[in-house]
Amino acid sequence: MDGWQSGGVSRNPQGQRASLDKQPHEVAAMFDGVAERYDLTNTVISLGQDRSWRRSTRAALGLRPGERVLDVGAGTGVSTRELAQSGAYAVGVDLSLGMLYAGKRSRPEVPLLAGDALRLPFADASFDAVTISFALRNVNDTDAALRELARVTRPGGRLTVCEFSTPVNPVFRTVYLSYLMRSLPAVARAVSSNPEAYVYLAESVRAWPDQAALAGRVASAGWGRVAWRNLTGGVVALHRGIRE
Repeated sequence: MDGWQSGGVSRNPQGQRASLDKQPHEVAAMFDGVAERYDLTNTVISLGQDRSWRRSTRAALGLRPGERVLDVGAGTGVSTRELAQSGAYAVGVDLSLGMLYAGKRSRPEVPLLAGDALRLPFADASFDAVTISFALRNVNDTDAALRELARVTRPGGRLTVCEFSTPVNPVFRTVYLSYLMRSLPAVARAVSSNPEAYVYLAESVRAWPDQAALAGRVASAGWGRVAWRNLTGGVVALHRGIRE
């Protein structure tokens, strides 16, 4: 077994605690406010796990030299740079100009473009693979974003979504949710340039669908052979699919 699972839709056991219908300008402004120290903050609050999550995302895509891969919600381009290590041509897109400016300063070799996940600035079937990491839950229409990712992917191309999810162990889930709502904002205040944004981010994680529910939405958006694999006990999950 390679750890990938498939199955039906289940409910999010945590219920809805945060609004996921953020307007694009609100999302962009929020990330503009955390851009300067975003990468550092992510590493601190994830206890360094963000690096392994990026490596796992690259591996799940199975990229080959010469392929074209799109990284949506790329932020400062740290995930795009990871994808490029496969030898594929990787381009990042993000809604936040602040994040893109920070990325251009820190890693000018990475191609980064401004763009909305709901209206990507690319022709149909432009990419061999697409990915979105820790950004799908911030789009105000998840299903439309998944369809837009399918639009720019060639038939037979691959998708990997890397997103926070639901820990599978009940005891660990309780500890993790306590960390999210109590400790994460406190840590963010120490290292982030805009700690209040992390209160929303914590709430959005609680409100996000669990692994099986998200798999159902990916499949409904035109992706076949959908499966998921848990990372860090389900704190994060990778969902993959094939463009039909």
